[in-house]
Amino acid sequence: MRRFLLVAAMCGAVSGARAADMPDFPSLRGSFIEGPSSTVNWQGGYIGGHAAYGTSNMNFANSTRTIAARLLDGTEMENVQRISEWPIMGKVSAHGEGFGGFVGYNFQWTDVVVGVELNYTHGKFGGSQTGSMSRFFTLPSGYTVGATYEGTARMNISDMGTLRVRGAYAYGSFLPYMFAGIALGQADIIRTARVFGNQVNPAAAPGFQNVPFDVSATDGQYSHLIYGYSFGIGTEVMLISGLFLRAEWEYVRFASSIDTSINTVRAGLGYKF
Repeated sequence: MRRFLLVAAMCGAVSGARAADMPDFPSLRGSFIEGPSSTVNWQGGYIGGHAAYGTSNMNFANSTRTIAARLLDGTEMENVQRISEWPIMGKVSAHGEGFGGFVGYNFQWTDVVVGVELNYTHGKFGGSQTGSMSRFFTLPSGYTVGATYEGTARMNISDMGTLRVRGAYAYGSFLPYMFAGIALGQADIIRTARVFGNQVNPAAAPGFQNVPFDVSATDGQYSHLIYGYSFGIGTEVMLISGLFLRAEWEYVRFASSIDTSINTVRAGLGYKF
């Protein structure tokens, strides 16, 4: 019996010594092992390129009004009938495509990412429309007038760029983001107005009983600077060693003689340094 108690005491001493030599695992303290973070480091500069496809929405209403008003300035027709204000054109949508690039810098706080970016697209966006309206009316001077007002307007946007502020949240390898900023563009804007018809007054002096008229003018603005604002959403996914894919939607609104907005979807490839 004494030998058994001696052996048990020696085994207990050895077990205690081994337990004292074991490392202090967190699991033994009742907490979980904290593994390495799975969030990608988006901090730093980046550069890339993209392809875009979108729709231009243009409102050509009143786009030739000022031109027609100058043509008819001081005439009885314009003073009475306000021909330059006749509604001859409206809204048009047209598809276009382009390509470009982007460069920016990200600041990261844990999972929150804020950045600034310069984005540029070269392409073919815009559209055109032609409209006309004819009316018959009698003027206080006694002339009966048959007049037709025609207008043609065209807008082609070849270049546009945005300076953005981005806000994002890193989720593993993904970086969904929102952005807003100012937009600049370069466009050709060509507008033509024409007013023609006849003025008839049998009681007028000979030679003035039937008076035809036909006046027109064109205003062209080439490589014209337009400006506005933009906003949109997108996401990036890190592939490997700083290489990432991008997909986004952007809305751009330009203020000009032709009210224009452009919606584009874009796919891009970039590299973060």
